[in-house]
Amino acid sequence: MVFLSPAFPLLMLSYSSSLFRKNKLFVHFVLDPVAVSDSSREISFAARHACLILIENVERLEVGALVTIRGIGRVKIIELLQTDPYLRGTISPVRDDIVQNDSGLSTKVMDVKDVLRNLNSLEIKLKAPKEALLQTHILNSLTWAEKGIYVDIDEHFVPSLAERVSFAAFQPISGSTKSELQSLQLKKLEAMDIKNTFERLDRSLELSKANISTVAAKLAIQSVEIQ
Repeated sequence: MVFLSPAFPLLMLSYSSSLFRKNKLFVHFVLDPVAVSDSSREISFAARHACLILIENVERLEVGALVTIRGIGRVKIIELLQTDPYLRGTISPVRDDIVQNDSGLSTKVMDVKDVLRNLNSLEIKLKAPKEALLQTHILNSLTWAEKGIYVDIDEHFVPSLAERVSFAAFQPISGSTKSELQSLQLKKLEAMDIKNTFERLDRSLELSKANISTVAAKLAIQSVEIQ
C-alpha cells in the first residue's frame, strides 16, 4: 500500500508497509483532466504516469530540508484507500514487454549512450554562469540509468538497464525555450505510455540527434559573437 499527494498536478505516494517505509519510497504521478461538468465547471482527473521514487538523502537545513530523490520505475495506481490526512493506495509495477533480441537491444542501448555523451560534450561548451556545474540534465539522467538500483524491493518494480537508458534522453537541453520545454513534456508522457523498449530507444536517438543539431547551432552563434 502507498501514500499519495499532488504536483503537475502530481500526487506522491509512500509505501505503508515497514519494508517500503524503511527504504523511504513514495510514488510521484500525474493527474490528467478527463471531464468538465457544464453545470459546476468542475474538472475530474485521472491519475496516470506514476513513478516509484526513492529518497536517497535528506539534508536538514535551518528552514526545511534539501531532499535528493531518484526515480526507479513506472507503476500503476490500482486503488485509492485513504484521502485524509494524506492519500494512500495500492500500486502495481509497469514494465516494458519482454524483448527477445537481446543482442540487438544491447547495440541500440550503446548507440543511445554514445549519442547522449556526445550531446553532453557539446552542452558543456555553451556559455553558462560561473557558478554552474559542468554537468547537464542529460549527464545526470544517463548516470541514473547506468547506476544499479540497490533497494530491497520486489524486482518486478525495477526496470532493466535497457528500459532505464531508453528514458535518459527525455531531459531539457541548455537554454531550452518555454515552448521547447512544453514539447518535451509531451514527449515524456508519450514515452511513459510506450511498452516497447526498442521503440522508446529509437525515439531517444531521434530526440538526442535533434538536440545535438540545436546545441551545435547555438555553439556556432556563440563562436560568432565571441569573434
